[in-house]
Amino acid sequence: MSAGIPEAPPVLGGDRVYRIHWVLGTDRLRAVCHCGSERIFEDPVELWEWLLAHPDGHEPTDTGAGPAPTREPAPASA
Repeated sequence: MSAGIPEAPPVLGGDRVYRIHWVLGTDRLRAVCHCGSERIFEDPVELWEWLLAHPDGHEPTDTGAGPAPTREPAPASA
């Protein structure tokens, strides 16, 4: 560790830890349940309903709304 640079805090884990990630370049959110199941949502209310409904609708390989959309490259400036 370099002097003056603080260490990152430890990552939480456990049976009740949920993760929500913003999908860059979109208005979508990726929900990750503590069981390993993931889904992509546009509505945060639906996201929380799905997370808190565990285990209903949760499978470790559940991807929900499909793959994350890809970002289009920015147009080249002239």
